[in-house]
Amino acid sequence: MELRGARLFVCILILAHGSLQQSPPKKKPLKKDVSSSAAIEELQKQIDDIVQEVTLLKEQQALQTVCLKGIKIHGKCFLVDPLKKRYHTASEDCIAKGGTLSVPVTREENEQLHNYVRMTLGPKEQVWLGVNDMSTEGSWIDQTGSTVRYKNWDSRVTPQPDGGPVQNCAVLSSAASGKWFDENCRDEKASVCEFNIV
Repeated sequence: MELRGARLFVCILILAHGSLQQSPPKKKPLKKDVSSSAAIEELQKQIDDIVQEVTLLKEQQALQTVCLKGIKIHGKCFLVDPLKKRYHTASEDCIAKGGTLSVPVTREENEQLHNYVRMTLGPKEQVWLGVNDMSTEGSWIDQTGSTVRYKNWDSRVTPQPDGGPVQNCAVLSSAASGKWFDENCRDEKASVCEFNIV
């Protein structure tokens, strides 16, 4: 309802602004031209502020839709994408939606993400994480370039990460109870996009 009211108000302001600009110029004293120009500038500023507010409301509404389709975990919304893609394509798709590839920051968040992946994709799937060591081998960073503090590498059979310069992207494995493995970034995996709640 608030969004409808905001749109109506924006339309009225735009119409008012348009009628002010379409009025034939009248010869007025110089003082009135200056005050009229200041009023138009103030009106334009108000229109810009309202447009920005409407944009923010649209973003919040889109985020709520994501949370309804996906799952909310610790102030974030996660939405699975079952389509298998290469790491970079999956990352770009998440960014285009306004999020990033998921990066669990605590054991609890990792467990909840694992449960979400297991329930939505199945017990044997792997999903890309927003974690890689492409820049410097062995130095695992997230998509903002920050060093990853929480890690959940598998150590049961072969200690992970074990792929050297060939395997630079991390996955969360549903089959391995949410443990992480390094994989070749060109492999095709499902993914989970993460959205911070504003």
